[in-house]
Amino acid sequence: MIIDTDLTGHETSPGTLAWKDKVLKYQQPSLKRALWQLSSTLGLYALLWYLICLSLAVSTWLAVPLVLIAGGVLVRVFIIFHDCGHGSFFKSKTANDRVGFITGLLTFTPYHHWRWEHAIHHASSGNLDKRGIGDIWTMTVQEYIQASRWKRLGYRLARNPFVLFLIAPLFLFLVRERFPTRGANSRERQSVYWMDLAILAMAVGMSAILGWKAYAVIQISVMAVAGSAGVWMFYVQHQFEDVRWEHGDTWDFTTAALEGSSYYKLPRILQWFTGNIGFHHIHHLSARIPNYNLERCHRELALAQKVSPITVAGSLKSLSLRLWDEEHKRLVGYREIRIKGKARAGTPPLHSKSYTNVR
Repeated sequence: MIIDTDLTGHETSPGTLAWKDKVLKYQQPSLKRALWQLSSTLGLYALLWYLICLSLAVSTWLAVPLVLIAGGVLVRVFIIFHDCGHGSFFKSKTANDRVGFITGLLTFTPYHHWRWEHAIHHASSGNLDKRGIGDIWTMTVQEYIQASRWKRLGYRLARNPFVLFLIAPLFLFLVRERFPTRGANSRERQSVYWMDLAILAMAVGMSAILGWKAYAVIQISVMAVAGSAGVWMFYVQHQFEDVRWEHGDTWDFTTAALEGSSYYKLPRILQWFTGNIGFHHIHHLSARIPNYNLERCHRELALAQKVSPITVAGSLKSLSLRLWDEEHKRLVGYREIRIKGKARAGTPPLHSKSYTNVR
């Protein structure tokens, strides 16, 4: 691939040096679109809660499809929260912060604390030397081989789909987000504590209206659906077959955005529920673009057209990708460990020149 060099000395793909000027018009928030998205999303979410409560009085099974839809809408609520955290949903910082707190309450996520961690994710995504904050635990092949038996077991458990997409999301939003991360400053720690108090107040109030059992069942069920869908989206956005990761000395922001973040091409209905975040390559290129402008930026930015889309069916391949192979610069499955083990033992491994069919 032909390369240019940007002002920092990092190598970058041709044509990327002028992208900042080209995306400026997409970074302009629209008050009309933001208010419509906010009111329609929160209104629908409230309506679904009401319908779930009514349906539970008739039949639990009647509530199931409503819970699934409510979980999808809660993903959309989180995208609004997410945009507020980037300062992109409204022009006003005050409006972003206030709506961010409200949507953070609905998603059980402390606004300022999450914004701090997520900023680190954007600044280090695709950088092998800065893994560990705001990402999914990913080891290199060599790290896995050299790890202790217990660490390998823990890694396999953490990457197990049942744990990763069912248990981990509930733990993350119900438990992990209740405590500040080491390194958080006073404002970020206080945002956790204030959110915990707000969640407690909301839970007490809703329990007084619905009864604590009904509230707990609805809240946990809806969050389970939303959490699983959200973690899956985040997983596919950075754990896909052709993803590009580099060490710090060769890492480049633009390349990391376009080649280290996926373009997840979803059906229209799923695109609506997920707030256009499938255009994740555009979001990482410029986090100041509100979600309602992402698709238009993708269509009109020539640079973005070079990014190959991942379909829903194609994204399922990501489930078999576990480790980063630094030698071949690609994500591979656990079978590579066995192949390398045979090679060290003197047994010629199959497909030794390529990892094409190892997963």
